Amino acid sequence: MRSHLETTVLESSAIDLAHHALNVAQHCGAKYADVRVTRYLRQNIMCEDERVSGITDSEDIGFGVRVLVNGAWGFAGSNGLVNEEVERVARQAVEIAMASASPLRDPVRLVHEAARQSEFRSSCNINPFTVPVEQKVSLLLEVDRRMLKFVEIKKAESRMSLRRDERIFASSEGSLLQSDLFVTSAVCRATAVGDGDAQSRTYEPPPLSMGYENIDAASLLANADRIAEQAIAKLRSQQSPIGLKDLILDPHNLALTIHESVGHATELDRALGMEESLAGRSFATPDKLNSLRYGSPLINFVADNTLQHGLATWGSDDDGVEGQRWHIVADGVFRGYSTSREVAGEIGLERSTGGCRADHWSSIPIVRIPNLSLAPGRQPLSLEELIADTDDGIYIEGMGSFSIDQMRCNFQFGGDAFWEIKGGRIVGMLKNVTYQSITPKFWNSCDAICDARFWVPNGVLNCGKGDPMQINRMTHGASPARFRNVAVGAARV
Repeated sequence: MRSHLETTVLESSAIDLAHHALNVAQHCGAKYADVRVTRYLRQNIMCEDERVSGITDSEDIGFGVRVLVNGAWGFAGSNGLVNEEVERVARQAVEIAMASASPLRDPVRLVHEAARQSEFRSSCNINPFTVPVEQKVSLLLEVDRRMLKFVEIKKAESRMSLRRDERIFASSEGSLLQSDLFVTSAVCRATAVGDGDAQSRTYEPPPLSMGYENIDAASLLANADRIAEQAIAKLRSQQSPIGLKDLILDPHNLALTIHESVGHATELDRALGMEESLAGRSFATPDKLNSLRYGSPLINFVADNTLQHGLATWGSDDDGVEGQRWHIVADGVFRGYSTSREVAGEIGLERSTGGCRADHWSSIPIVRIPNLSLAPGRQPLSLEELIADTDDGIYIEGMGSFSIDQMRCNFQFGGDAFWEIKGGRIVGMLKNVTYQSITPKFWNSCDAICDARFWVPNGVLNCGKGDPMQINRMTHGASPARFRNVAVGAARV
């Protein structure tokens, strides 16, 4: 495969190695086999208080072989891209599957997926790895400088993360899929200190599957003053009230709430009890499908692994299933899951939704949250109009701390900045606000969502799942939304 920007190392030789692995695995007894050959490029630049605190560059290439033998999975991987190592790893994967099959009660059955040959490339106008490091560092240091010009700001931090994933997927069913994905992001944070307290404010534009054009220098510089000033205002603000308040949540705050209370709750392996690590069960069990009132009639959660610039838009997943778009919740009713070919048949689905992804060539693919977004409101509504229509509430921006129970039901979320609303007007900042609720109760309390003009595709770059843990990424878009009579301030009791 040739990149749209440069020649990649994953050329025909990698495809030949993948097919060789398939042949060896089948010869050793695999009923099904797939191979992923993947190259990862990473660059992370971190600055702190107008100095470079770290620059890391890495390149990682390897392959993983997954097989089914007697209804059991076997998996092995290596970074040795030579025939002899490919043969050894393929045989090892089969041996692991054979050993796993002996105590197996329920054999794995994959739902059908037609064989395909395709190439997928994310949008990239500027290859981030060809932009001089000096240019990137200069931008971050200038962001730090602008924040530190305020005497109350005692800590300024900025960082940039640049990623590229090149992948070849080949299966014994005849699929050959290639992808070339870029992901870029930048963030800055100012911390104000005084009167025995410290408060931070963050600016984090959406991480997107794009090239360096996603790093908007003008936006980072323009927001440096704003977040410094708001960190200072936050330091001097009143503590969170305690009681029931109407909440208006911005898209960045909603991204984490969607992720934890909807995304993880509707991964089918969790709902089936097959994955329990990291608060891994779910109240949204299959018996509730098509009947549970997950939210108010305004609530529509759309999974879309075809979303332009989406972090989970990979062309196809690591089962070889093409990216799709479907409803998790439609008009408030629970309608669907993220699935793999392994678990889809457990609830009678004829096809996987394409939610099976691994974070590395050495990891076996697992069910992951898709690009999952709250659809915007259908009626024209701006944030200003929503605030004006709220008598006693709090407007919350950005992500903060969170906790959620084992069933993805009882939760607490914070935020990055908070404003008190009285009589339809913002009257000042607050600090240390948390809100608590039960997942269906919370989403059923939503009575207004701003329209598509205000929809923002925020994302999560560090979603952890599995044991051993895998880290993956996905987009969660939303417009500002209002939730009535939500408990706030319990963390202060």
